Amino acid sequence: MPSPDPSATTAERLTRASGQLATAAVDRMDRQLPWFATMDAQERAWVGTIAQDGIAAFVKWYAHPDETAHISANVFGSAPKDLARAITLRQTVELVRTTIDAVEAQVSELAAPGDETELREAVLRYGREIAFASAQVYAQAAEARGAWDARLEALVVDAILRGEVDAEVRSRAAALAWHNRGDVAVIVGLARSADPETIVEDIRRSARSLRLEVLAGVHGDQVIAVLGGVHEPLAAAQSLVDQFAPGPVVVGPLVPDLFSATASASEALSGFNAVSAWPQAPRPVASDDLLPERALAGDAVAKQLLIEEVALPLTGHVLETVWAFLETGSIEGAARQLFIHTNTVRYRLRKATELSGVVVTSPRGAHTLRIALSLSTLNDNPAKEMR
Repeated sequence: MPSPDPSATTAERLTRASGQLATAAVDRMDRQLPWFATMDAQERAWVGTIAQDGIAAFVKWYAHPDETAHISANVFGSAPKDLARAITLRQTVELVRTTIDAVEAQVSELAAPGDETELREAVLRYGREIAFASAQVYAQAAEARGAWDARLEALVVDAILRGEVDAEVRSRAAALAWHNRGDVAVIVGLARSADPETIVEDIRRSARSLRLEVLAGVHGDQVIAVLGGVHEPLAAAQSLVDQFAPGPVVVGPLVPDLFSATASASEALSGFNAVSAWPQAPRPVASDDLLPERALAGDAVAKQLLIEEVALPLTGHVLETVWAFLETGSIEGAARQLFIHTNTVRYRLRKATELSGVVVTSPRGAHTLRIALSLSTLNDNPAKEMR
């Protein structure tokens, strides 16, 4: 609703007193706002400039009430972006209120006779407009910052996948509030039918509820989540599985920091690409539990791990007994083949489990051992060197 025509005398008095009003507003901030005194000199100077611009914009608006006033541009246009990071929206509203109070306190001196009520109402109305403009400025800043953070996060995740994690990438991660607290693990799963921003935000919210750091990105139909501060990767992934679409969710091994996250991501992706060969795989599943499928798919790291960690620890009578068990499919059959007691077979198979980390007598364990031993045999086959 347009305000009534102001008194020319009051407008002239306001114009002459604008500098004095700005000084009075800053003085009032010093007295009433404890946090204002803790700001550095440059930030205080910028606040003073904003107060001065705000009062100047009010004077212009009061003198020409029928003109369209772009309050947010007039008042906040000169403020640097860094100031928005130093002052919260609540503090900005306190600054506006303090400035308006400083002007309102001098209404009786500034207004021409008979204009006091009109000027006071104009001050209050302008104060409301400034408050709305403040909210808009901060909302726009938050939106821009969110878009920038999303791009920055995507760059960090891409660098991890490409194996290009350096000090610059770590600095970018730090800008996203990544503090590298504890071990890191990477999770890979299918993306839900939602926009990437929503998927990433949901994962971020769930991870933070577990007190975990997180960087996430959507790559095609896959979601990559880098978790920091992890103690039990599978347990953490279990709490996040609902943020992925139905289908496999693969968890890479723990690594000590973000610089090493590429190794976890590589194994998680390898497992994700091979998990279809194990239809009964749990959800989530550790990439180490998919070593047989990964090896069959051509993953050199998986082949080496199976040879070194599963096959090579088995030697002598233990290895002989494992082969017999795999060939006959039973403890009794292995005992008959080797002409030994069944209890001896059981003892050796328990020993094999301790050495390899694989439960020999389970179907999954037997499958893993057969592939590991076959790879080890092929690796040592002299005929292979001649081909």
